[in-house]
Amino acid sequence: MTQHRSTRAAVFSAGSWGTAVAKILADAGTDVILHARRREIADAINTQHHNPGYFPDVELPAALTATTDPAAALDGADFLVLSIPAQTLRANLAVWAPHIGPDTVIVSLMKGIEQGSHLRASQIITEVAHVSAHRVAVLSGPNLAREIMDGQPAAATVACPDEDAGHRFQRACHTGYFRPYTSTDVTGCELGGAVKNVIALAVGIASGMGLGHNAQAMLITRGLAETTRLAVAMGAHPATLAGLAGLGDLVATCSSPLSRNRTFGAHLGQGMSVEEATAATRQTTEGVKSAEAILDLARAHDVEMPITDVVSALLHEKVTLDEAAAALMQRPTKPER
Repeated sequence: MTQHRSTRAAVFSAGSWGTAVAKILADAGTDVILHARRREIADAINTQHHNPGYFPDVELPAALTATTDPAAALDGADFLVLSIPAQTLRANLAVWAPHIGPDTVIVSLMKGIEQGSHLRASQIITEVAHVSAHRVAVLSGPNLAREIMDGQPAAATVACPDEDAGHRFQRACHTGYFRPYTSTDVTGCELGGAVKNVIALAVGIASGMGLGHNAQAMLITRGLAETTRLAVAMGAHPATLAGLAGLGDLVATCSSPLSRNRTFGAHLGQGMSVEEATAATRQTTEGVKSAEAILDLARAHDVEMPITDVVSALLHEKVTLDEAAAALMQRPTKPER
């Protein structure tokens, strides 16, 4: 009887979300190798089955291995799963691209817009790795890494123009606690994931200023409205923004103290400078890096995004906290839809 080779995934790299997705894949029966930059992290994963840099208290599946060698990680990989800061994607991928197999599907976990080019991660991947858009997928949804590492229930959207490739990755990451759905709307999923980080900054700022749940709910709701306006203007389906990669991700990121974007915003709302909030948060906060690029996209597509506009102004210290709140509340009234 012919034996079928098991599915193999290479996850780059061993940060919090990369480690969580590597665990999901391993728990789903996929062979997983995690690429770590630091030798001590790779060694700890291989010998102790823990990632001491992020989740020292969580035991990783024995089948999950790690390496610092990108070529070894990518050898025979059906999927390359990228979980690195959006602003470093281009430079890193240029180094890794020669090792990517001709049939490897590249899955982006990144939720940011590149500064300067204003490109989404999937667009950078096709450009730098010289692959068809049909070989690029996106995984996005309300997925706080800490909860997933604890095995708590979660769901996400796998978006890929090639439905077969999307279904294959769906099978590769389906576990008893992680439920993936499929879509072909890559643009909608990526914009939902990128813009929600900026809205979460706004909600965190409101919380840090001592504003109540009414104000935070207003920002979430109107934030979804401006996210949807931009996504639809760029070709996305509006239903995507009402799904896991839109509303779901927005609610989780804006509501949870585990969200680094909300936490960063709360630091700003309490009076910290951007530099002080960066030091206090200690991890990459995609909304801070992407806000201006998202605003540039909005201007290019003639889309009004008042919350993103105010957050960007705050990050660049063009307005004070009180001026930002006033700018949103004193806008002209209009119909909701």
